[in-house]
Amino acid sequence: MRCAIVGSGLAALAGYATLRRGGIRPEEIVVFGTHEDPLEVWRERAASIRQQRMRSESDGHLAAAAFPGLALREAARRGNVLALAHTAASTYHPRVEDFVAHGRRVVERSGWSKSFVGRNVASVRAVDGGFELDGDGPFAHVLLATGHPGLERLAGAVHAYEPHDYPSTVAVVGAGMAAATEWLNALAAGSEVVSVRRRPPLRRPLNVPRSFFTKRGLASFHGLGPAARSAMLLDLTQPSYPTGRAWDAPIEAAMREGRFRVEPDVNGYPVIAATGFKRGYRNDPLLADLTAAHEVETHGQWIVLAPDSTVPALTDDRRTLSIAGVAGQWAFPASDTIAGAKYAARAFLRHACRSR
Repeated sequence: MRCAIVGSGLAALAGYATLRRGGIRPEEIVVFGTHEDPLEVWRERAASIRQQRMRSESDGHLAAAAFPGLALREAARRGNVLALAHTAASTYHPRVEDFVAHGRRVVERSGWSKSFVGRNVASVRAVDGGFELDGDGPFAHVLLATGHPGLERLAGAVHAYEPHDYPSTVAVVGAGMAAATEWLNALAAGSEVVSVRRRPPLRRPLNVPRSFFTKRGLASFHGLGPAARSAMLLDLTQPSYPTGRAWDAPIEAAMREGRFRVEPDVNGYPVIAATGFKRGYRNDPLLADLTAAHEVETHGQWIVLAPDSTVPALTDDRRTLSIAGVAGQWAFPASDTIAGAKYAARAFLRHACRSR
């Protein structure tokens, strides 16, 4: 086996599908992870917050090829030409059920199950010929796609990404996409909602401004020094949710009815923690171990990566260590999106093919 993927979520699936389309055979790849179904964790979290539509757009799909996007697939399947009009205006957001069905097709067609090994990897060590994973290997090329390092919890609170109901009055802590979704869910359930947050929410259609998904925007980002890049990432990772009447109208109506208000603390109400995930490589045991063992360069809460998502000191013309998913923000600010996963995956494929 030449390539190893560590992780079994959406970023791992995007990486695997990209390798397969690039001509790497299933028997040349091993995927180490804790979930044989790479959609399982994401699907459960989306179901917990009753998410109906994706924040991503038509090209936020898991297939390796950019074309066709999800809008064209929906137009062909349902005869919905409005989907094409929406994607032209950057207002198309796929249904969660469509995204899941698409993901299942990618799993089946890519041969994911042929390469999957159910195992949690605890260590990565550079050796002659590549990398050993818990002593197994060496693997010439390794893609780390370990996902978010855990939920940010509050004592006595249920987390938004876990199954829950809505009491008659509920305090929702947070100001991002999960929090905004929970405001609407609780209001629709007839609850009175208390929004507890440290600052007014930012409003953005995507996780980060659209410019950071472009070559020009990324080139500008990559040109920043460590301090400036770290400061920008701190700003970009502030909680946000989209603009639009679908979000604003229910809240405005609830405010007029006295059913929605902002308070500085929970005041004894039942709490839903829409606080998202822990941040930084130190909260990921595998990445924390890697940085300590190999003295990998870091800055703040980020591992310093090359623009192609590789760890520079451990990557050369014979071996590759890449990081995809949220831990890859130093290379791609929106690395926790599908677009970010495929950005890292395509660069990883180039390295794998170059060494053949």
